[in-house]
Amino acid sequence: MTNPEILRYTQETGDFTRMLESIPYARFIGLECDRFGDDLIFRLPKKEENLGNPILPAIHGGVIGGFMELSALIYLMMSQEALRMPRIVDFSLDYLRAGLDRETFAECQLTRQGNRVANVMITAWQKSRSQPIATARAHFLLDD
Repeated sequence: MTNPEILRYTQETGDFTRMLESIPYARFIGLECDRFGDDLIFRLPKKEENLGNPILPAIHGGVIGGFMELSALIYLMMSQEALRMPRIVDFSLDYLRAGLDRETFAECQLTRQGNRVANVMITAWQKSRSQPIATARAHFLLDD
């Protein structure tokens, strides 16, 4: 996925361009990330290729899931001091409403980090944070 030099550069500068370009799926769906102080906000732009239902139109559920899983992984890598790649153990996603064809955002919260395991909660929304389109929980194994 991404090498330690790219991760170190991203941690030091806050520029996510190189990291996101090094992840093929992030590049395909158009994943973007912005830092606001200590917070990271992930953005999935409106993109016709991400649609699953062109009648509504709505974003494909797999794209929403992939967006949220990648957001959690990047968030966890940025919150660690060590340059290590976490491995996903479990990902549980709750779809709350249709993700319409518009800009989508996600934020993550580290709920637990031990020496070997980390848990991250992810919330995705479109127009309002108070009306999320999906929530998820991700469990990662941290390698030394």
